[in-house]
Parts: sequence; C-alpha cells; structure tokens
Amino acid sequence: MNRFNINENIKELAHKAEEKSTEAFSYIEDIVEHNQNTVLKAFIDNRVSESHFSTSTGYGYGDRGRETLDRLFADIMGCEDALIKYSFFSGTHTLSVMLFGVLRPGDTVLVVTGTPYDTIHSVFGINGKSGYGSLMEYGINYKQIDLTSSGEADLTKIEKTLKNEKIAAVYIQRSRGYSLRPSLSLEKVGDITKIVRQNSSAVIMVDNCYAEFTEKSSPFLYDIDIMAGSLIKNAGGGIAKSGGYIAGKEKYVELCAHRMTAPGVGREIGPTLGNNRDMFIGLFNAPHITGEALKTAVFTAALFKEMGYCVSPEPFEIRSDIVQTVLLRSPERLIAFCEGLQSGSPVDSFVSPVPSPMPGYDSKVIMAAGTFTLGSTIELSADAPLREPYAVFLQGAFNYHSAKTAVMIAAGRVIEL
Repeated sequence: MNRFNINENIKELAHKAEEKSTEAFSYIEDIVEHNQNTVLKAFIDNRVSESHFSTSTGYGYGDRGRETLDRLFADIMGCEDALIKYSFFSGTHTLSVMLFGVLRPGDTVLVVTGTPYDTIHSVFGINGKSGYGSLMEYGINYKQIDLTSSGEADLTKIEKTLKNEKIAAVYIQRSRGYSLRPSLSLEKVGDITKIVRQNSSAVIMVDNCYAEFTEKSSPFLYDIDIMAGSLIKNAGGGIAKSGGYIAGKEKYVELCAHRMTAPGVGREIGPTLGNNRDMFIGLFNAPHITGEALKTAVFTAALFKEMGYCVSPEPFEIRSDIVQTVLLRSPERLIAFCEGLQSGSPVDSFVSPVPSPMPGYDSKVIMAAGTFTLGSTIELSADAPLREPYAVFLQGAFNYHSAKTAVMIAAGRVIEL
C-alpha cells in the first residue's frame, strides 16, 4: 500500500538506489558494530549502575553520575579527560567554551580548514559585529588558511605559516558546514597534526560536530589535543535533550572546566537535575543512531544521483560526517525539498518551513526538522542558506526506514516542479 502517495517514478528510482547502496550499508554496519562494542566495553569497565542515574540539585556537589559520565566519555574517545554536560546548549556554545578556556590575550588561533561554520563567526569576531565579547575583543587574534581548489587543507601554506609566525592554537573543523568541500577524515586530520607537531608547539583543537562514530578510530589516535561537539548531534544518540562535550588532554580540559563555571570552581559544581539517565542512554545509543544517519545519507545520495542531481559525498564515498548535500540549483527546488521532508516527519508534519533570518547566520535559512528535540540534527533534518548554489544539507535519522520514506516524499516534491 502506498500510504504516502509517493510518486511512482520516485518509488522505482528509490528501489534502484537502495539496491546500489547494499555494499555501502554493509560497510557502515561494520563501523557501527566496532563502535558499539567500544562503547559497551567502556560502560562495563566504568561499572555504570542505576545509582549513576540519580539526580542532584543546587551546587551538585559529589554527583557520582556526572563524574562517571566524564570518565566514561574519555574512555570511549581514548583521551585523558572529558566534560560531557547537558548545560552546553549547542555545538557553538561548547566550542566557545573550549576556545575561551584554552586561549589567552595575545594568542593567535590559526583556522586551517577555510572559513568556519557561520555560527562560530561571532565567537572569533570575524563577522564585523562587536560588543558581544568575541575572542578578538579579548585580544586573541584570528588567522585563516583557505582550502585548496579541491577542498583540501593547504598543507604547504600551513607549514609555511607555522614556521614564520607564532601560533598558539590550530583549529580544525571536520564537517563541511554550509560549504561543498569534503568533510575531513581522521587520516586527513593526521596529515595536519604531523605538520603542526613538526613546526610548532600550538595546541591542536578540533570541531568534531557531526563526525562522532562515523569512523572506527578516534581523533586522539591522530595526535590532537582537545575537541568539542554537541549532544543533539551524533554523540547524544537522539536521546539527550541538550548538551555538549569537551574532551582531550587533562590540562586543557581542566582549563575549560573553569571557563564553563567559574575560575577556582571548575567541575566541582553542576547539578544534573535529572538528566543523567538520558545522557547515559544517549551515549550508549550513539554508534547505532549514527549508523542510521549514515545509511540515510547514502540512500539520499544514491536516489538524487538517479534523479540527475549532483551530490556530495557521492553514494559510495567513505564518509567522515553525517551530512549529505544535494545541489538543487534553485530556491524553488530547495524549498520544495524541505517542505517534503517536513511533511514526512513524525513531529510537526503539518508545518511548512519558511526561509527566515536566524541568529548567527548571514543569509536567510530554511530548516526542515520535525524532531522530538528542538534543533536536533541527529534526528532527520535538512537545512540550507538561501544562496547559490542552493544546496540542501541533510543529516540524521532516528531510524533508516522512516527517514527513507521522508526523503522519497521530498524527492517527489522536487520532481513535481
């Protein structure tokens, strides 16, 4: 039965796309199994128990669940220390705490992956807005190295800059943001870190948003110092209602802890207010739901390639984040895609997304997100700035099967134009 009145041509193309995705799905399942067992082993080793799910209020002194969650996340990521907190309200907030925690007035931070994601511009102070307390306003200098024409990190320029200038920190953004450059694999991260270590004593920072559990290894196996990400993306497993994490070498994580609360207080306070259980469950679920998101991305790429659209990554490319882009080439098709995806969502399916100004973005943005947690991009969502080349950025999926249907509905809306 065709419950959703999906276009017959789209149904036929979707069948072909799914058949062609079998090998990619198998590859993803292998990654999921590896990462799920890594997480399971960490839960067992840290003796997670019902007592860790209890709540704390007020100052939150001695919250065993909060402390165990930090150790657990550090073990999963293979690093010395971590802060995993529901009180980080977005990836940008978490990255901001990392940057302000580690950097000091007079330092220079070198961004080596081109222009960073839109919402972090105000943190660095590179969007011309002042008065909000950006890094620049605190005397922390910003320098950027653009990507090569093929979208890769320019290793030659990175090496030259590190040799000739005093750089306090090197900042790497793994995901593409609102650009069409490839996401950064851990192997590519390693190419950058080798050059940094050979030419500088700079702290290596990574924006790991959208990239957790997409590969079998951890960024810390590639000699980074500290990284941050969001729990309403991969690492929260679709369960955490808010939050973020900072993980890395103990001395840097400790600096971030004192920025997170107050100097001299650090991680000793912080009531969990009943959120521990969701955060533990979400972290345990994270490898599986990341796999569902990756399969959805592969299917979307394969379907729209069958329809004649350019996609990035290609259906069979190795993926390093959960983001899938489709170049729709017109505002009408972009809006139609988002409307279709929204109509196939479990929440707010009756709502039509409208391009609107959004805090932190320079263009109007359209967002389709019928999600149980507002703004969750590990649940199925799609968004895009209304600007050339009118590419939609899709990510997430609670489960592949319902996401597949929503993507087919979106494709049907596009093909009708």
